[in-house]
Amino acid sequence: MTFSSNFLWGAAASSYQIEGATTADGAGLSIFDPFCRRPGAVFGGHNGDVACDHYHRLDEDVALMKQLGLRAYRFSVSWPRVLPTGIGKVNEAGLAFYDRLIDALLAANIEPWLTLFHWDYPLALYNRGGWLNRESVAWFAEFSQVIVDRFSDRVSKWMTINEPQVFIKFGYGDGTLAPGLKLGLDEQTRACHHALMAHGACVQVIRARAKLPPTVGWAVVGRVDVPATDSPTDIEAARRGSMNITQPDLWNNTWYADPVIAGHYPEDGLKLFGPAAAPPVERGDLQLINQKLDFYGVNIYDGRPVKADANGNPEPITFPPGSPQTAFRWWIVPPSLRWGPRFLFERYKLPIYITENGLSNIDWVSLDGKVHDPQRIDYTQRYLLELERAISDGADIRGYFHWSLLDNFEWAAGYKERFGLIHVDFATGTRTPKDSATWYRGIIESNGRALHG
Repeated sequence: MTFSSNFLWGAAASSYQIEGATTADGAGLSIFDPFCRRPGAVFGGHNGDVACDHYHRLDEDVALMKQLGLRAYRFSVSWPRVLPTGIGKVNEAGLAFYDRLIDALLAANIEPWLTLFHWDYPLALYNRGGWLNRESVAWFAEFSQVIVDRFSDRVSKWMTINEPQVFIKFGYGDGTLAPGLKLGLDEQTRACHHALMAHGACVQVIRARAKLPPTVGWAVVGRVDVPATDSPTDIEAARRGSMNITQPDLWNNTWYADPVIAGHYPEDGLKLFGPAAAPPVERGDLQLINQKLDFYGVNIYDGRPVKADANGNPEPITFPPGSPQTAFRWWIVPPSLRWGPRFLFERYKLPIYITENGLSNIDWVSLDGKVHDPQRIDYTQRYLLELERAISDGADIRGYFHWSLLDNFEWAAGYKERFGLIHVDFATGTRTPKDSATWYRGIIESNGRALHG
């Protein structure tokens, strides 16, 4: 059997995407609140004001998790819900909400996996510079201390930040996500450097203050090149493509992971970006970033097929016309869940958790009252079979979190994209588990054996 007996099967969500109640009970605003009101920023003018109303339907949602047989649930804490101005006065009502969530999860025998930052940066601190301000490191450490002090008697699994590649590149570079800035590479690397320092400071807080022995990691994008064949030359070319920096942007793996795990920025990135785009590294910065991690959490949805050229470098292969895509028009590349975790494990030597994987699909409630989503079942089966191959290849992979538990607010795409195992009627809030939820329960119960029929 490939999946170990203690392999962790879960699902994931994030605060702004499901909670709603953005100003309830003293919560502060995040950068997404004004962003959603910017004309043209979000599909249909949608926003997260109500979302899935998880804030008021917590018990119902945990009951559904139990029905799915989840062993773990990955969620994030809304920074401005707990600290309305980002620092200073704590909002007790915000903490109480997460108390109820964590207690409900534990009562249902579902392990809480807590992410401290999933993009909902406090608006009050953004107005003081956000990630461009070096003080953001201390601000995030203060928030982390509040969370660890309150919840570490019950939470032992921690993730610091989610997908810095996305909130830096698309929030500070391309302007398509909050805060919607279009900055040069020099300012993007500065914001990124501060976010990585904040990650390190958060790890220090967790290790210094956690009541239960902590297991600490992060959840970052996995940008994967997939070899066209299993030939050694194609595999090496894909490894190079996955682990080298060849474009002057921050959409890669190693600019983030090398300083976190190895204590230095990658030489190819420094050379390519040039002095003007080098991060403003001061004495002690890299030591702060380079904190010991217990696992590498990675979010993988797709990959780029490549073959080796005459020099052994990756040559992208164009997807043939009609190649399968999700509703989001992301390519469906199941081997990305074999090669991505494998390459990351080989480079960084840390246990791997797949902290997100899933697809947006065209889902609706059928006349029979059910939601039939065979594409999601087929997609997930194909990807999990490839993850099983990565384990057989020798990669230490310890868990899988499906994205996502519920259909939710998909950032700039609003409510157009449905990623959930559970269908949400956004007008009424009604939840309907999809066929994939029943199927996934069978995968969990069989510890993956049901993947083989």
